[in-house]
Amino acid sequence: LLLPPRRHLSSRNRPEGKVLETVGVFEAPKQHGKYETGQLFLHSVFGYRGIVLFPWQARLYDRDVASPVTEKSENVAGHGSKEVKGKTHTYYQVLIDARDCPHISQRSQTEAVTFLANHDDSRALYAIPGLDYVSHEDILPYSSTDQVPIQHELFERFLMYDQTKVPPFVARDTLCAWQEKNHPWLELSDVHRETTENIRVTVIPFYMGMREAQNSHVYWWRYCIRLENLDSEVVQLRERHWRIFSLSGTLETVRGRGVVGREPVLSKEQPAFQYSSHVSLQASSGHMWGTFRFERPDGSHFDVRIPPFSLESNKDEKTPPSGLHW
Repeated sequence: LLLPPRRHLSSRNRPEGKVLETVGVFEAPKQHGKYETGQLFLHSVFGYRGIVLFPWQARLYDRDVASPVTEKSENVAGHGSKEVKGKTHTYYQVLIDARDCPHISQRSQTEAVTFLANHDDSRALYAIPGLDYVSHEDILPYSSTDQVPIQHELFERFLMYDQTKVPPFVARDTLCAWQEKNHPWLELSDVHRETTENIRVTVIPFYMGMREAQNSHVYWWRYCIRLENLDSEVVQLRERHWRIFSLSGTLETVRGRGVVGREPVLSKEQPAFQYSSHVSLQASSGHMWGTFRFERPDGSHFDVRIPPFSLESNKDEKTPPSGLHW
């Protein structure tokens, strides 16, 4: 039985306790194939309950399993001589249960999936709360007899219960339409991964569209980063150091404290932190790479490499990525 801890609001006179509540039954994780729309799961790293909206195939570039070649100095685009071959890997767009959002907000942004407004004259950026990108190995599948097992404002707009199906939740037309609009953009996603001193950095860049500003074109990307401590030693992220190369020939350096205003601690109990940010270029493509500086309990520091990743505009696509419109 799946028994996640749930906070229980207790009276002022006694300490707050934890209540265990059955929400479903674990299933065996899939070693082959992919999970379908409607699959309920528990996130293996962040622990929230969620449901799969749809899978997509990403290209995973894992620098930890690169061909052994002699390292040379890195060129302007941040690529060493390491040959990294992309392999196909399944990722999922998922809904996060709103009841679990408060408990993961210190470790993962729950409003990280953002879109540019569809109107060319609008510079608005808006977020869809409670969406996430999940790798196949993050999913611990379970089943439930509850017809509304996930609390999310989009759950009943996107999915409906059908007891004849396995899993018993099927996509509504609204989800199919949204998937059709956004799937080509997700399909083109690359995932980049590299580990330094037992800290693994995973980056997924997403092209968000182009805007015209002062007679020039500005291209926007969102990038999602997960930091994972694979060791038992507690470390804290202190600084970021980015290099951003644009096809127009510019090379920008960005230094700062922490990430998204935070300096997260990665411990054995809470080994991961995930966040999203945005970058814009006045060219249709470019590259980003850099380092995160971490601090150990004894005050010493070490730098963790951010794997180089390309920013591509998918300029052959005619329809920009789309948000939710009803």
